[in-house]
Amino acid sequence: MSEPTLILASASPRRREILSQLGRPFEIVISGMEERPWPREMPASYVLRNASGKARAVAAMRPSATVLAADTIVVLEDEILEKPSDAADAAAMLRRLSGREHEVITGVCARRPVDGGFREAADATRTRVRFRALSDHEIADYVATGEPMDKAGAYAIQGGASKFVVDVDGPFDNVVGLPLATVKRLLAFLAGA
Repeated sequence: MSEPTLILASASPRRREILSQLGRPFEIVISGMEERPWPREMPASYVLRNASGKARAVAAMRPSATVLAADTIVVLEDEILEKPSDAADAAAMLRRLSGREHEVITGVCARRPVDGGFREAADATRTRVRFRALSDHEIADYVATGEPMDKAGAYAIQGGASKFVVDVDGPFDNVVGLPLATVKRLLAFLAGA
């Protein structure tokens, strides 16, 4: 029996690039799911709920495929920092991250059809990141590039914000948006189903 089609439930070019490292063909289907934390929801629970919701939404559209979905957030002192709403919000996030350590959490969910039903596996991966102190000028210049606008925590570690980072403890690709070791482990688990 051949391997089901693999679908990445994400529009992120960064996730697409990381997943391509598997050497397995895949398609892109976007879930369209709205992401919003519940009151007092823990960050890891939130990203796992979002990843699972995206996987289920896409699996409903393509029930014979294996679906992989992810959600990434930045957490500073238990507060979730998602994508900024505008340039001022991006600058405010970067000022808060300046000179401090924060955590990046990515929830990954894989869902595969099995014997008329499905099997789902999910996990959250964590990476600690420390920024050096940033000047207002550096923040303004970086925000002006537009790069922070579609990134959790208002920065791309693989882009212009790389010069802000003084320490990374955990998987680097998790901060980019898709921890490949977690993906491989979840897909291998489902393949054994």
